[in-house]
Amino acid sequence: MKAGVHTSIAGSLENAANRAHKIGCDTFQMFSANPRGWFSRKPSAESCARFRELREAYDLAPLVIHDNYLINLASPSSSIRRKSVAAFRGEIERAVLLGADFLVAHPGSARETKPSAAIRNCVESLRQAASGLPMNGLTILIENTAGQGSAIGRSFEEVAEIIHGVENDLPVGACIDTAHCFAAGYRIDTAKGLKETLQVLDGTIGLNRVKVIHANDSKTDFESHSDRHEHIGKGKIGLEGFRRIVRHPKLRDIPFICETPIDRPGDDKRNLNVMRKLARQRSSRPKVKGLR
Repeated sequence: MKAGVHTSIAGSLENAANRAHKIGCDTFQMFSANPRGWFSRKPSAESCARFRELREAYDLAPLVIHDNYLINLASPSSSIRRKSVAAFRGEIERAVLLGADFLVAHPGSARETKPSAAIRNCVESLRQAASGLPMNGLTILIENTAGQGSAIGRSFEEVAEIIHGVENDLPVGACIDTAHCFAAGYRIDTAKGLKETLQVLDGTIGLNRVKVIHANDSKTDFESHSDRHEHIGKGKIGLEGFRRIVRHPKLRDIPFICETPIDRPGDDKRNLNVMRKLARQRSSRPKVKGLR
């Protein structure tokens, strides 16, 4: 199993790779710039070169970049959508410069419009953002959501509709978040529920299109539509639920990235270690202790 965490770029972009290596990651995710800003400068050629050299030296692959929090490619507001398209185009450009394999995008929020209209906006925004840009091996991944508020992407069908809408224009796949699945109404915490969820996933998005899994437990109840992550095994999905997920033959070869809380120093490494221990277990009664 390839496993990693989301690491911080505080100080410099290279620090994200250094931190991932120090924690013991095989793969990692990062922001390429301020995640709460509309406009960001391109990193210097020297900074990109140092980052790529470090990543190669540490053998960290794949590299996953997450887009920033302000982007809403599905917005009914033309001004917000224009800013979102420009910001996402910047995300693509930086990801290519850094040699990233995947760029994860939240599909956005419908606000006062219907989901069908929001999906059309998202598809067109993605096309505009990527138009004319060389992707150089980068694949855009659409992430499923918990369905909080008016967010689209709460169902695999909605994610699939976005993917199918842009697949002829750019390399595209899916990033599946376990906490979002559970909160959106996919019963992945049970053996029966996981089997049924994977059947729906394969029949809509296609398992072959799932390139990254965000491994997060859920603080909130099943079908809560609330996006609140918890430490692995400490939430509503639980240790046994995650053991089945990381050991499932259709999932275990997909890179897992933890976006779990850091309540105490070292929590990121502890979550990573819990995932790896669960991946080695054969018993249906996990012996791994939780983080606390």
